[in-house]
Amino acid sequence: MAARRTVLAGAAAALLALSVAACTTSAPAPGPTPPQPPLTVSSGTPYTPRGSDWPQYHRDAARSGLVPGVPAPTRLRSAWTAPLDGAVYAQPLLLHGVIVAATENDSLYGLSLSTGRVLWRQHVGEPATRASLPCGDIDPLGITGTPVLDPSTGLVFAVAELASRTHELVGVDPATGTVRVRRAVEPPRGRPAASQQRGALAVLDGRVLVPFGGLFGDCGDYVGGVVSVPATGSGPVRAYAVPTAREGGIWATGGPVVADGGTILVSVGNGAATGGYDGSDSVLALTPQLTRRDWFAPPEWAADNRDDLDLGSMTPALVGADRVLIVGKRGTAYALDRHQLGQVGGQLAQATLCGAYGTAAVQGRSVYVPCSHALARVDMDPDGTLHPRWQAGFGATGSPVVGGGAVWAVDYATGVLRALDPATGRVLAQASTGPVPHFVSPVLTGSRVLVGTSTGVTAFDGG
Repeated sequence: MAARRTVLAGAAAALLALSVAACTTSAPAPGPTPPQPPLTVSSGTPYTPRGSDWPQYHRDAARSGLVPGVPAPTRLRSAWTAPLDGAVYAQPLLLHGVIVAATENDSLYGLSLSTGRVLWRQHVGEPATRASLPCGDIDPLGITGTPVLDPSTGLVFAVAELASRTHELVGVDPATGTVRVRRAVEPPRGRPAASQQRGALAVLDGRVLVPFGGLFGDCGDYVGGVVSVPATGSGPVRAYAVPTAREGGIWATGGPVVADGGTILVSVGNGAATGGYDGSDSVLALTPQLTRRDWFAPPEWAADNRDDLDLGSMTPALVGADRVLIVGKRGTAYALDRHQLGQVGGQLAQATLCGAYGTAAVQGRSVYVPCSHALARVDMDPDGTLHPRWQAGFGATGSPVVGGGAVWAVDYATGVLRALDPATGRVLAQASTGPVPHFVSPVLTGSRVLVGTSTGVTAFDGG
């Protein structure tokens, strides 16, 4: 135990030595102007992630959820539980041995990986209550989207939903929790009170990408969009809004997917139109300047809009160098060419799979898809042909990750963490997590598995 504490102390000391660096950006396209002056970063040292770090949702910019170098699962057992001040919907991050967790009480925590001890806590605001919102299913509503580390400044960024029914981007030092950036951030169209920031944040070229959707129930005047903010905290923002009259939320848990070359992929939910195509129910390819470069929508987009069977429930999955898999609520899997998405009906191939929610994990040409009541494996040939392989029954499947020769996912209906055989879907090991939020996704590091719960973070050993 003393040796483990020494390692932790060394990691904490290394983090404490980190500060933040200035960053310059090119002239952006017009976007919304923040209503208050930001607190900006002045100087510091960029952050260099280690191999065991988990700096963003599903570990990498492609949202693959693939984790090399972890052991095969054996008997899972609880290592520690850290009660925090609210539910942890966001996937925890791991930075130089320190866990960064965000809660629905608008707090960020630094936790010891070895013991779960609280190293620091930063309460960034008062969350919105369900009673103050036009609809929704999270109470209170604070930080829901997974934060992201920006290596150019060394800061962890998160978006807090506030009691004022507005949204604020905060950048904190992951060593101490000190707030270095604080800036209002809102979708470019619609009312902030009807908008929800649920998808994970991403970083690209020293800028933080923030996706917006609507509250559960699709009430009020909201329009999905993505906002890009300089990680230094100063300078104009860029913004993209789905060209629909209402709805079209960008809310899937993985948020923006950043592909090689800087292309940003997002999935979009149902829009208000059923006549002329309105840009919703789609996969979009955006440039770093947040202009739309390409898009795909299924031939049934109008019916999907009418019946709330949109593609926006799952984050696009990158397969190989040039393919994309997307599966929405309808349950049809579409294979797309990443460089030419095909617009309406331009898929390379399709197959019946299952209604999908969350973010898939990808290993080679195999994709593990979180369905409403199953975890499914589908393989994709280089030409896009799809081969469904197996489905493993779950009460409700959280977003999976892959490592140690296993696929890891949490059944959030029953509160069970499972490791499954990638070839067959057979359960290799499992453990009870207790109550967990919707779409929860585990974190793998060494032999330890981290799970955000309805009351904090739990760590398991046996990986």
